[in-house]
Parts: sequence; C-alpha cells; structure tokens
Amino acid sequence: MSLAVPAPLMRWRLLLGEAADPALGGLQGDALAADAALEWLYGRDPDRVRRGERSAGLGDSQLSTPDWINDVHTLFPQEVIERLERDAVERFGIDEVVTSLEVLERIEPSESLLRAVLHTKHLMKPQVLAAARRLVAEVVRRIMEKLATEVRQAFAGSRDRRRRSLLKIARNFDFRRTLGGNLHRWDPQRRKLFVERPVFLSRTKRHTERWDIILLIDQSGSMVDSVIHSAVMAACLWNLPGMRTRLVAFDTQVVDLTADVSDPVELLMKVQLGGGTDIASAVAYAQGLVANPTRSIIVLVSDFYEGGSDYELVRRVKSLVQAGVKVLGLAALDSNASPNYDRAMAARLVREGMHVAAMTPGELAAWLAEKVRG
Repeated sequence: MSLAVPAPLMRWRLLLGEAADPALGGLQGDALAADAALEWLYGRDPDRVRRGERSAGLGDSQLSTPDWINDVHTLFPQEVIERLERDAVERFGIDEVVTSLEVLERIEPSESLLRAVLHTKHLMKPQVLAAARRLVAEVVRRIMEKLATEVRQAFAGSRDRRRRSLLKIARNFDFRRTLGGNLHRWDPQRRKLFVERPVFLSRTKRHTERWDIILLIDQSGSMVDSVIHSAVMAACLWNLPGMRTRLVAFDTQVVDLTADVSDPVELLMKVQLGGGTDIASAVAYAQGLVANPTRSIIVLVSDFYEGGSDYELVRRVKSLVQAGVKVLGLAALDSNASPNYDRAMAARLVREGMHVAAMTPGELAAWLAEKVRG
C-alpha cells in the first residue's frame, strides 16, 4: 500500500525534515517511514545540511540500499519512485543501486538506470551482470518499440506526384490536388469546402542501389545517452532494405561494433564509457570503410571536443565531402536533444561541408531518409 497523499502541513514536514517538527508536528506510521526514506537519500545533500533543512545523521536507524528500495516501492506512487531512484544514481552516485543483485531484481527499469549500468557494469560480478543485462534488455525493448516505428515511417519512401495511390493514409494526402479538384464544392455562405474526392499520392522507394551508413559514436563518459540511442538506431536501420549499417565507437581508440548491430543489448554491454576523445582517428577509420562515396553517409555523434588533431579532423571531413560522401554531425542524440558541444569546432566542420544539428533519434531517422532520397 503506497502512502496516501498527505495533508498540506504533512507535505511541508516531509519536505523540510525533522527540523520542522516543533512548528508542524511529528510524523507517525507510513509518514514516518516515508520521511526516513527521504532522509536516507536527501540527507546526503551538503547544501541541505548547511541550511539545516535535513540532517544526514541517521544513527542506528540507517537503511541499507535494498531496504531503502523496498521501502520506496511500498510507500510512494510510481512517479515518485522513478524520481527517487534516478536521484540516487545520478545526483548522489549510489552505485549499489545498480551493482547489488537484490536491488537490480527489485528496481524499476528506466533509461536513467540503464545509464548507470553502463557506467558501473565493470564493477559487477557475473550473477549481478546477468541481472543488469535483463534490465538493459527491457529498457532497450521500450526504446526500440518507439524508435523502430519512427524509422519505418521516415524511410517509407518519397511521395511520387506522378501517380495516385489507393492507400488513403495521412502521409500520402495531396493537399494541392485535393483543393484544386474540389473548388467547385466551395460554399460561400457557410465558408466551407466540401471534399468529395480526396487525392492521395503513391510512394516510390529508391533502393535500387545499396546505401552505406556509418555511425561514429563518441563513447566518452558524457555521451552515454548518445551511445544508447545510437545502438538502438543502428539496429533499426540494420533491418531496412537497401541499407548497410556500420557502428563504430571511439574515444582515443576506435572499436568496430558492427558485428553486434543486430543485438543492441549485446552492443551496449560491450561499450566502454570514459576516456579521452580522438575524433580525427575515428573519421579516418570511417574514411577507410567508404567504397562508393556518392552512396555513403557518415554520421558523427559527438560533442566535438577534439582531444586529437583539430587540423587532421577538419582535413579529413573536407576530403570526404569533396569525394561526394554525405557527412552529418549530431551534437546530441538523447531523447531530449539537449546539446552541449564545441560550437567553434562544429562551425569549422560546417564550413567544410558537414551538416551539423542537435536532434532526437526520431528526427535523425527523418534526416537520414531525406539525405538518402537526395
């Protein structure tokens, strides 16, 4: 049974902590247990301790991480549980949340926890790693469901304005021809156009020749969201006709993960986050994979903070563009598209012909489809 919505004074007491007891009164029952769970987590905040809002000293009553997880799942509604678990991992770095078998079997799968698993999987024992893999698989499945639909829609084919279609769906609707063909049904008194025969266009797919798509993924620690969504994106592209997808991860080393593209869970479990960044070396590797420049797209997912040679990076991008390769730069690839990147370097690459943007995975699929169609 989760904690009922408390009265306003009770909510303030849970927010302010034990220091508010003289003014607001003490807590009992589930409210007291909820306060202990909040204290266990937010009592670690040094700013709160300095302001006297909460005390970090829990003495003999301090909870273990599994006990805290169990209490949280018992006392709070789902949206609060997800926030508390996210704060435990991201704000306070409580690695035990994702390295304890008991906790992993109890905790709610989420992208936040997936990020934590990728950061801490090297600390896990085999049995714990197996539980973490199940968590990763569930989160990837959820992302895949959404992203696969967006990819399929983006690559459904361009509209062929020379042919009409019997498939009456919104994305094939021809507004201009429908308007022109029904103007005689305009009612000036009602100021309405009555459509008798809507026009829909056919679509044609340009898959007569295979396209090579090379995803270069910066796996430095700050790019974890990009790594997750790039892995899922690569798996979605892998199943498309006429596409040959490669996925290459890099920091100061370059690792070709194409063999695992069809299994994003396995791919993510092999990623090693952290380290420096040598973008030029990654671009050089991609350049060596290009067989047909005019049918190749290189997508560089990075924050563009180059730890290697700026000159070499710019030179290689220029060479690829001049050869006819489409070179795209993604400054962010998480679900919120929150960019944080070296704008000066990105501007230099744009001047040499790279197209740079910050977008969600779904928007990337549409962008890739646009480039493939010419």
